[in-house]
Amino acid sequence: MDKIQTVAVVGAGYMGGGIAQSLAAAGMSVVLADVSEEATQKNYARLLREADEFEQQGLFPKGSSARVKVNLQTAPSIEDAVREVDFIEEAVPEVPAIKAEVFKRICSAARPEAIIGTNTSTLPVHTLAPYVTHPERFLTVHFSNPAPFIPGVELVCGEATDPAVIPVVKDMLKRANRSAAQVADRPGFVLNRLQYVLLKEANSIVEEGIATPEDVDTIVRSTFGFRLPFFGPFAIADMAGLDVYVNCFKTFEDAFGDRLATPQLLKELVAEGKLGTKSGEGFTGKFTPEQLSKLIAYRNKAYSRMAQVLQELGPSPLLD
Repeated sequence: MDKIQTVAVVGAGYMGGGIAQSLAAAGMSVVLADVSEEATQKNYARLLREADEFEQQGLFPKGSSARVKVNLQTAPSIEDAVREVDFIEEAVPEVPAIKAEVFKRICSAARPEAIIGTNTSTLPVHTLAPYVTHPERFLTVHFSNPAPFIPGVELVCGEATDPAVIPVVKDMLKRANRSAAQVADRPGFVLNRLQYVLLKEANSIVEEGIATPEDVDTIVRSTFGFRLPFFGPFAIADMAGLDVYVNCFKTFEDAFGDRLATPQLLKELVAEGKLGTKSGEGFTGKFTPEQLSKLIAYRNKAYSRMAQVLQELGPSPLLD
């Protein structure tokens, strides 16, 4: 299969429904199914209503609601939904037993060449692959909630996954204006491993009496979190200076021990004189003076625009 044109989403809740809505808005023919026809229809009505609301609010481009209404349909059962489509996305609760039963139903009716994705956020592919016939067409395609607005998608292959499946899925995601990143098959993958580590450390800070939950949130969203829509941790470190990071890690290691010891890769880069943008090379590669100038200009513009967006939106309702 060279191109995905037809999609079934199994699981019509907020996660699966949002995925279905997003792909339909991108012009793909999508059929939706849930545990019962009643649940499917209830969620279908919600998705059409939300598409209207999102467009009226300026959250969806003009014409998106009409595309959703044309391209999104329902099926009376999981089997009927998956029977003729190119790609199937499973988005049922994160319970292996439930997923196993759903995969059994999917595989009983889907075409052998249909690609099957799971929207699991933490379960490794190799723990789910035994429930899928023809596991060479199976992989994780992990959207984030809310799916209509979060652009990043994790792709995770299992040992049996055919590498030829990846560019086909990436093409589908690109047409839906999504950014795909392929990662290894480990529990939690990348997104939730990082997110949960941050939450764990935030809890420790509160438990130690260093700051309140409210103040931790303020610091995260208004300092390093302010940068994250534009740069990841490696790019941020390169711009700050890797030698600076080594010195800071020394403070952390003295205070907290091995838990916050200096990473080996960071130490190796600094030992080689690769200090990030200041030396012309770091985690994210080499930088010419011209590239560095463009990077700094982009950074300044991005942060300024972010500040303007936040000022325009006003404070979160949590802060009222």
